Amino acid sequence: MLKYIVKRIMVGILTLFVLVVITFTMTKLMPGSPLQSKNITGEVLERMEAQYGLDKPPVEQFFIYCKNLLHGDMGTSYKKVGTKVSDIISQTMVTTLRLGLVTFLLVLVVGITSGILMARSKSNTIKGIWLSGLTLGVSVPNFIVALLLLIIFGVQLRLFPVLGLSTPLHYVLPAIAQGLYPISAVARLTQSSYEEVVKQDYITMAKAKGISSKTLLFRHILKNAMLPVITYMGPMVAFLLTGSVVIEQIYTIPGIGKEFVNAITNHDFTLVMGITIFIGAIIIVCNLVADLICAIVDPRIRKSL
Repeated sequence: MLKYIVKRIMVGILTLFVLVVITFTMTKLMPGSPLQSKNITGEVLERMEAQYGLDKPPVEQFFIYCKNLLHGDMGTSYKKVGTKVSDIISQTMVTTLRLGLVTFLLVLVVGITSGILMARSKSNTIKGIWLSGLTLGVSVPNFIVALLLLIIFGVQLRLFPVLGLSTPLHYVLPAIAQGLYPISAVARLTQSSYEEVVKQDYITMAKAKGISSKTLLFRHILKNAMLPVITYMGPMVAFLLTGSVVIEQIYTIPGIGKEFVNAITNHDFTLVMGITIFIGAIIIVCNLVADLICAIVDPRIRKSL
């Protein structure tokens, strides 16, 4: 188990390094200087680039950036003078994490519950309608859902507020818009996994032994049926974080997604790199945690490590 953890951590570090290389290279390939402005002359621009180290060769800039990154220094924003990238991320990430946590809980509760109900349902008609709804949920882009919810329930019916996250009601529409796709995916995974598990021989044997329905459901069926859902948690967190870029723009939420879009628009390359690396690190950690949970839940995975 320890060897598996060390191996997964090393893979995660390597993946993060590759992400740093790609992100740094892409920002350097963007045309123009991030400090360039109509009000800045060529001489002033050269002095500012020297101040930020942009006058050095790209390879040297990369090694300096990696060295600073190892000490937790992501650099200073080009557009927000004197403001560290780490400070901007810490200020905006709180809002994004709050929305992400609400959406994550919504996905787990609605997705798993509805998937179990459909797996236990004996009506083919209901299952057909349910499957159509899931297909629609994974097919419609989240920005379309966000706009429809905003127009119908926010503007026309005025049932929910649509700007910011100042009250609990503000979370309803963004969380639904952001969570529709993962809800559909989790529900489908739960349903198919549940139906597969109940057909196994050990479930039939457990029923023959007279084990209570409650014990059978939670100790034997759900324990094994949830493995695909746990595996999906890592990619789901990635989807929630990347999806928040669009959702935060539509609902004017001052989170890291909105800050990321503004950084790209303003050519604030250090902020773009910092947010990209930070989100990448979170995704890598979440995938590692999901793998470890699967290994803890399923003894067969532990034996294969």
